[in-house]
Amino acid sequence: MRKVIAVFGLVSAIILIYLTYPFIALLLAANPNIIKEVMGIREALNALVLSLAAATTSTLILLSFGTPLAYLLARHEFRGKGLIESIIDLPLVVPHAVVGIMLLSAFGPRTTLGGLLKSLGLVIADSYWGIVAAFIFVSAPLLIDTVREGFASINIYLEGVARTLGAGPGKTFLTISLPLAARSVFTGSLLAWARAMSEVGALLIIAYYPKTINVLIVEWFNTYGLGYAIALTLVLLSISITTFVILRTVLRWRG
Repeated sequence: MRKVIAVFGLVSAIILIYLTYPFIALLLAANPNIIKEVMGIREALNALVLSLAAATTSTLILLSFGTPLAYLLARHEFRGKGLIESIIDLPLVVPHAVVGIMLLSAFGPRTTLGGLLKSLGLVIADSYWGIVAAFIFVSAPLLIDTVREGFASINIYLEGVARTLGAGPGKTFLTISLPLAARSVFTGSLLAWARAMSEVGALLIIAYYPKTINVLIVEWFNTYGLGYAIALTLVLLSISITTFVILRTVLRWRG
């Protein structure tokens, strides 16, 4: 048994070192002078603010439409449920660049739907809403699946008691189900927000402009080299790590 544990420990150490070392290497390769310079470049600040705003907007939209869907999937059995669940999870296996092509094919300016949206003042290609659309698509599975699990973990008896006391379905959802699933809703929202902040492949296709922080990192790498890309990456990495710490804290709170 000890030999098995020793072997497993060695294998585990190898993968942990592999996952940890790139973070250390990034910090060691960073040039403090370039980081200081990058922090004062307005283009970088604008790209960061744009990413934060678009990720927040996409998460709020997902919350509005994804939470009711998650509740239906958690509480009801109906024909076609498996298909709906497959559709929700499909973005997880679609390559990022393909997502951009799909969205451009569906909502681009030369499409029927894209033309209709444009007449309403909502342009998808190379716009803020194109960024939001990409973020929603790639983040939806994380939010919906997490919130669904939260609703499914609630004892249905509690909802039944509320109904017997005269509460309607809507009031039961708002006063019983949603508060009890609040931690899962928050966790799902944070996961969706973090996933949106990490997206770049789809944006290179559907919304290169205005530039998000990830697109700018790719552009700076191609234009100015690794040093400036590292400096900008550290800014984004600090946000990602902060999000990760918050998420881990929430998960401990859930326990």
